[in-house]
Amino acid sequence: MKPLAWLGRTGLDAVRGAGALGLVAGRTVLGLPRLERRELARALVQFGYDSLPLALATAALAGVIVVLQSGLYIQRFGARAFLGWAAGYGVLWEFGPLLLGLIMSARIGARNAAELATMQVGGQIEGLRGIGLDPFAILVAPRVVAMEVSMLALSAFTFLVAILFESVAALLTLGLPLRVFYGTFADMLSPLDLLGGVVKTGAYGLAISLVSTAVGLSARGGARAVGEAAASAVVRGCAAIFVLDFLLTSLLAGWMA
Repeated sequence: MKPLAWLGRTGLDAVRGAGALGLVAGRTVLGLPRLERRELARALVQFGYDSLPLALATAALAGVIVVLQSGLYIQRFGARAFLGWAAGYGVLWEFGPLLLGLIMSARIGARNAAELATMQVGGQIEGLRGIGLDPFAILVAPRVVAMEVSMLALSAFTFLVAILFESVAALLTLGLPLRVFYGTFADMLSPLDLLGGVVKTGAYGLAISLVSTAVGLSARGGARAVGEAAASAVVRGCAAIFVLDFLLTSLLAGWMA
């Protein structure tokens, strides 16, 4: 009976989680017309601008690592001229969006969940409802919009930095001229490849914002609940990113084939 009980609890938790995400998404959409602009501006700085150094550093390291790993096989099969395409495709389509999503889940997802959990535990959210204000219009909707916009904006910068460091790494480690790298990159990659990366990044940003918000608003208890909410937001956000990566890769690969 224990396996059945575990399956039952897991199923109920999954249903509750899906219901919480649906509720947060619906209430957020309803709160968009009354969105608090000052909170949106603050959240854009907090989630976007403050995350730029970390995102760029991650992109630079990812670009170099992709070249070093793919260079082993490129040299073995004598296909150095295709390194620009292979490295660019890997960053734009998979490694760039995935690494950015995981890093931002740990940074902005945990921060958003901790802040909302603190306000939930401290009674500020109930206080807003008590004076006739909608917490979703004042707190949640600005944060969700800011995280989505920040992820899309950061993806543009991280893609550019990753490609730049890839070309420099290819020049220094493999002696591949920059014109050859960028030539194959421009000739063999299509706008649809870039679109796939943008779609993935947008989906990851939405998942991070909704999951962290749902976790933060469901916090109950004292200071311990805040830490649990932050940790849970990171774990669930990363899990959602991996599930979305599998689904989107399958759908987009079939659509672009």
